[in-house]
This record gives sequence, C-alpha cells and structure tokens, in this order.
Amino acid sequence: MNDLISETYWEVDAAKKAGVYFYLEAIEEYLSGNRVKVTGHGEMLMLGGYSYLGLNGHPVINAATHQAIEKYGTGTPGVRLLAGTLDIHRQLEAKVSAFKGAEAAVTFSSGFFANVSSIACLVGPEDTVICDKLDHTSIVDGCRLSGAKYVRFSHNDMDSLEACLKDSSHPGRRLVIVDAVFSMDGDIINLPEVSGLCRRYGAALMVDEAHSIGVVGSTGRGIEEHFGLPADAVDIKMGTFSKAIPSVGGYVAGSHKLCEFLRHQARGYIYSGALPPPAAAAALAAIEIIEQEPERVRSLHHNARYFADRLRSAGFSFLNSQTAIFPIICGDDWLALRLASSCQRRGVYVQAIPYPVVPKDMARLRAAVTATHTRGDLDFCVSVLSAGVEEVGGVPSMIARKAIPRHGTAQRC
Repeated sequence: MNDLISETYWEVDAAKKAGVYFYLEAIEEYLSGNRVKVTGHGEMLMLGGYSYLGLNGHPVINAATHQAIEKYGTGTPGVRLLAGTLDIHRQLEAKVSAFKGAEAAVTFSSGFFANVSSIACLVGPEDTVICDKLDHTSIVDGCRLSGAKYVRFSHNDMDSLEACLKDSSHPGRRLVIVDAVFSMDGDIINLPEVSGLCRRYGAALMVDEAHSIGVVGSTGRGIEEHFGLPADAVDIKMGTFSKAIPSVGGYVAGSHKLCEFLRHQARGYIYSGALPPPAAAAALAAIEIIEQEPERVRSLHHNARYFADRLRSAGFSFLNSQTAIFPIICGDDWLALRLASSCQRRGVYVQAIPYPVVPKDMARLRAAVTATHTRGDLDFCVSVLSAGVEEVGGVPSMIARKAIPRHGTAQRC
C-alpha cells in the first residue's frame, strides 16, 4: 500500500512543524458579523470564504431547508434518471434557466461534476477543446477525460485565442471553455471578444460562472449582464451552488437540446446521487433572495471598491482583480504561509495559496470580500495585512511596486 502513496506537492509536514499550516481547520460555529469560531484559534473575522452575498445562515434559506426535510427527507432514493428526481429539482432547474436566460438547465451534485461530466460527454477524441491557461482544475480534468485535443491560450489574451481558433491542425468540433471570474486572480474574462471570436470561427462557447453568479452584473446575474450582452452570447452556461449561493451542487444551462443530451449522456448526472432536497431548496431560496434583494449585490460591489482603495493606499497591489477576490502576491510559498499565519494570529481568517494551486513563484494570500463586511471590518483586515507584511519583512507586491511575473506561456497552438 505504501508504494501507492507518493510525496505531496505541498510541504505539509514541514509547514505543520513550522506552525504555519492552516488548512482543514474546523469551523465550530458561524457567528454574526462575518465572524467564525475556529477550533484552537477562537473567534476570527472571515476574509477567505466564498459567501460573497452573506447569505449563509439567512433565515429564509434555513426555513426552506427545514421544509424540504419535512417533505422529502434528507436524501433521494436514487439517481436522477431513475428514482431520484423530485419536483424541487425541476423547480430549481426552472429557476436557474430563467435567472440565466436559458431554455433549460440540468443540476449536478457538485460543481466539479458539472464541469467534468458535461465536458467529457460533449467532446471526444476527434474534437478540440481550447481553454484559458488559468481555467479551473475541474475544466482541465473534464478536457482530459474527454480525450479531445487539449489546447490552451495565454490568459485573457484574445490574439492568442484567435491564433488557436485559426489553426487548421485542430481537429473536429471545437469547444472554447473559460472562467467568467478567475478564482485565484479575481479578474474577468473578456467575454465580448471571446464570444465574437467563437462566432467568427464556428466554435461553441462554455463559461464557468462559479465565482460570477451573484457577484458580477448589476443584479448578480453574471457575466452576460456585466457586459450588457444578450443571453445567447454563451452556448453552455455552467455555475455552482456553493459560493454566493450557500448550498452545494452545480448546474449547466443552455438549450433544451443540450440539457436533454446531458440528462441521458453525462455520467456525473446518470451515475451520481441526486442533489439532496435540502441543498436544492437552499439553492432555490437563495436565487429568489438575490432576485428580491439586489441591494446585496450593490453592497458587495461597494465593499470591493472600498477594499481595493484601502489596499492601494496601504501599498498593496492585487494583480488585475476587478471583483471581490484580492490576490496578495508573495511569490515564495513559505513567505505566503508566514504572512497568512501572522494574519491568523491577529484574528483574520485568510489562507495562503501555494504552488501547485497557483504557478510557481506566484504564491499568495487570497482575500475575499463579502456584501456584509463593514468598513470597519475591511479597515481592520488592511491593518492586519500591513502588520503582517512588516513582521515577515515585506512581500514582492509591495517592494517598489516592481513588476510581478505573470503566468508563463501558453501551450502553442
């Protein structure tokens, strides 16, 4: 058995011995005001979570989950294709499709499954997938599982994408896949250009909106709303129920034909347990709240702008982030771990993101703002980050504002 277990990429044992390992820590309780109680660390201000709209624990959502348990129980008696489809699944899919301006939607038990299983059944060995170099791992895994030729273009570089689309050596049908918001950098894909290029060169377009639903657009409807584009600018709309929407699961929305195909072809839909009814109820209630309370989205946007201004004033840079995600670049993995540990000891829950989650020499702290942070919260976080930088002796993103290395070169087309 030991022969099957190799060394991890992360220096886990060394980080634990150095006292800077802060992963898999148990949150005992979610408190009011973005505070959490963490085993062994006490009360901390959350700056590293995905609850962008502050909806986790919302009384309406909690009540909806309780009602779902009373009506359906905690699980389903089978997979969706057989005995696992409940009317609440259909209600959620109708809500998602309407929210995203699509004809239909299919829900999966996780966002990871939504990407992997849908990509793997939409393209095959005779086809080509073209991805942004910083696309999420679930997209990469889906592409590999599909057996299609896998091509990457330089991050958010439209000339690089066009070169890939023009290359006649790429076989079969072509599917371009991008994130709407890149989860480690916080920047937004240039959707108008990507969509236009796909139309020009006859490629289908899939967009992962895990970090854009509820986050971008004036009412949180995502990437098309952000750019003022029609709903048909994206062919395959993927998203999750585990970020701004405080539940679990994922979805793919699009045409009736697409969704019917996925229901009968996607292995993650056919062979995985159905979304538990409480989770479906929570997601449904959350989308309704986003529709009814657009002020939450406005608050998130205001807080993100305020935090960006405060970080700049304190001397921090955060790549090209345009959203609620702020990468504090440290470069070296150990420097990022030490800075995160300093912040954690001062009561701010933020984590280091080392290689291989991000490219080598691009380790960072990944801070995430929510709609329910107060300005006092955000001021405190900036002061803690500044104190941490002084403690560790500085980080590259603050030293003379020098150029930070980008993400290398993409695979050639």
